[in-house]
Amino acid sequence: MASDLDKEDKAALDALETEAKEFDKDAEIDRILNAFRLDAYAVLDLQPGVPESDIKITYRKKSLLIHPDKCKNVLAPEAFDRLKKAQTELMDEKHRERLDEAIADARMLLIRDNKWTVHSEELKTDDFAKKWREKTKVVLMDNEQRRRRQLKAQMQEQGREQRKEEQEMEERKRKRQHNEDWEATRDERISSWRQFHKGKTGDEPDKKKKKKKLKPIG
Repeated sequence: MASDLDKEDKAALDALETEAKEFDKDAEIDRILNAFRLDAYAVLDLQPGVPESDIKITYRKKSLLIHPDKCKNVLAPEAFDRLKKAQTELMDEKHRERLDEAIADARMLLIRDNKWTVHSEELKTDDFAKKWREKTKVVLMDNEQRRRRQLKAQMQEQGREQRKEEQEMEERKRKRQHNEDWEATRDERISSWRQFHKGKTGDEPDKKKKKKKLKPIG
């Protein structure tokens, strides 16, 4: 009897543990999907400036937690993709440098807008940390819009260059075809000219014919 109760207790505990794990998975998926996508630190729930080793460890833990093969949540694949993208961005030295610069810019703008100094006590409060995160979003969105405008302008310029090259190629093709056609009709043109010249010569009066002598009168 006691043995049966132990089994029931163990089964109940296992069920609770499974339920707790599923809850943790759902909570993490929800956090990732609601994180600001342009901030890879926010997606991984990391503070800016952490060492590369922390990025790897955090990504491994979270990816194992929400991996689509081990999670029933239908949003797990999307959350996993965002997590992977964030890890890739932070492991890219240039991308991480740009992100760090944007976060630093947001801090300095916030200090300037409020006429604080880098030593102001306000910078140590939770309210400042919250405002810093919000300002970081603004800076990152501005940077992304600028990047897209530059990309659009670059693509338009490339399009103009491509159209120019295509027009030049078409002009060269047209000239080449014209020259080929001209050469192909060369014999025909020469023959036509000879026939024309021959016919013209045959119609002319024979200048070499002797003039008829007039008989003298009387």
